[in-house]
Amino acid sequence: MNPESSIVILGSGLAGYTLARELRKLDKLVPVTVISADHGGFYSKPMLSNGFASGRTPESLVTSTAETMASQLGITVLAHTRVVSIDPTAHELHTDQGAIPFGRLVLALGADPIRLSIDGDAADQILSVNDWEDYLRFRARVANADRVMVLGAGLIGCEFANDLCLGGKQVAVVDLAERPLGRLLPDQAAAVVQQALQAAGVRWHLGTSITRVDHAEGHLSVALADGTRWATDLVLSAIGLRPRTQLAAEAGFVTGRGIQVDRFLRTNQPDVYALGDCAEVCGLVLPYVMPIMQAAKALAKTLIGEPTELSYPAMPVTVKTPAAPTVVAPPMDVRPGRWEETVDERGVVARFLGDDNQLLGFALVGPATADRMAMTKLLPAWL
Repeated sequence: MNPESSIVILGSGLAGYTLARELRKLDKLVPVTVISADHGGFYSKPMLSNGFASGRTPESLVTSTAETMASQLGITVLAHTRVVSIDPTAHELHTDQGAIPFGRLVLALGADPIRLSIDGDAADQILSVNDWEDYLRFRARVANADRVMVLGAGLIGCEFANDLCLGGKQVAVVDLAERPLGRLLPDQAAAVVQQALQAAGVRWHLGTSITRVDHAEGHLSVALADGTRWATDLVLSAIGLRPRTQLAAEAGFVTGRGIQVDRFLRTNQPDVYALGDCAEVCGLVLPYVMPIMQAAKALAKTLIGEPTELSYPAMPVTVKTPAAPTVVAPPMDVRPGRWEETVDERGVVARFLGDDNQLLGFALVGPATADRMAMTKLLPAWL
């Protein structure tokens, strides 16, 4: 392999492997290496938050091993290889398996769960699920848990809560916000989701937070900031993700909320790009599937010699809560606006309108989600 022509992708998640697939569609011969800190197999990360009730085992979520991915795509996959530093000047990665040269490097590092400082002698028992190995530990623990407390009423927290209720668990959700999905939904839409999940079995503890978790006889004792204590068997933290930027920052890359890139996904270092949850594209960090797919297609063209600017069309997000089917297209425009909501037998239709009455975003709950495509056509592009 000629290092000068090689493309090295650091990360084997959806972003990394989607880029590898897109490259192979365009160029069958360019040398591609994917470096993975874990087993390097491909699995559906979105299934992690709704695979329990359907009985999907951790093993069944891995649809292709590292060896299969390498064979199918004609690439090299280096599993269980941890990068400790990047030398962009020398075009070299330093790993626990030795030095790896690159011609062009793509950082598809993903994101880490945000962790709060919580007191108590069982604080280290709080789980989070961000990858397959996390899910493996979660499934082992939840098998013997009747009661689960979820920390976070955002998208992932609500998905886990609904899934666990469907799987027969007693579920409580704690969040500082006064309503679930507060960053995505307006008031009435959030209220309908809250009521539907409550009817499915979720107990809400909103406007408060966990202050400590202690061992008690046969269970965990959770203290909330409102002064109440609750017994549970497992605490799952789902309060959000933070892009992985430390490795890049230590190597001199410009970082903010994520690794900062332009619309060609170029970093401030020559021949180095960033993609997926770790990337901040023109100020946007979008930890969703569709932005990753759009970015991978554009970057693949750029890497084979057809410089292509990334464009984001409007990309609604589906919240996987069967008790309250929800689709939301958050308003991305900086212009001021207002939510207008209609609640009827079809559920909730919420429109975010600019001062000129242009549709800038929407939220749909219940049967109204059938309007998704029609409303998406009316939205401006995100980028």
